[in-house]
Amino acid sequence: MKKPAFTMLELVMVIVVLGILVAMALPRMQQDFRQEAGDNILSAIRYTQHLALMDDKTDPDDGTWQMTLWQIRFSQYTVSGKTRWFYTIASNMSKIGNDIKKVDTAIDPANGKYMYHTGADATLDEDDESPNIFIGKKYGVNSVTFSGGCSTKKHVAFDHLGRPYADIFGATNDFAKLMAADCTITFGFEDGSSDLKITIARETGYAQIVDQNGS
Repeated sequence: MKKPAFTMLELVMVIVVLGILVAMALPRMQQDFRQEAGDNILSAIRYTQHLALMDDKTDPDDGTWQMTLWQIRFSQYTVSGKTRWFYTIASNMSKIGNDIKKVDTAIDPANGKYMYHTGADATLDEDDESPNIFIGKKYGVNSVTFSGGCSTKKHVAFDHLGRPYADIFGATNDFAKLMAADCTITFGFEDGSSDLKITIARETGYAQIVDQNGS
């Protein structure tokens, strides 16, 4: 009695069909991965501006008050030969250079953890630090480039009116660090996905993903 079984031709056809489906699905998966990164980073920038809108740091009697503005900063560390990027959201209350203390950082509303990490520490403390900030680990971001009104540093700060600032660690009371042009932040990916670009408008601080109006 013969047992029913697939013929070799049928098996080959199944393999071919599966190969076509995988080839069609991969670009979509890469696109979704890139979009997730964009949504994460865009939300973080807007959250930084939101914190600033609720916390007026203006102090005419203190020439360094702009150093305490809420900021989002992008930094990197190297682990196993790979550059890993992350961001920190904080208000530098100590006003000592760009020395950010954990107690001055924001709490991630998604998980109640610090939006903080130190670039000198390659160990990711998941119990204490929000995993959402590790955009290198989560999405494979391997480069972050600032251009336009924020080209001098890798941070953007906001005041209580939502206006964006750059290079706040050299700020004085003359508001010279207000952005004079729109800021563009470009994120590269280690898997070769197309760059992700986010712009921040110089007057309003409105952030959006390039080519995604209304994002």
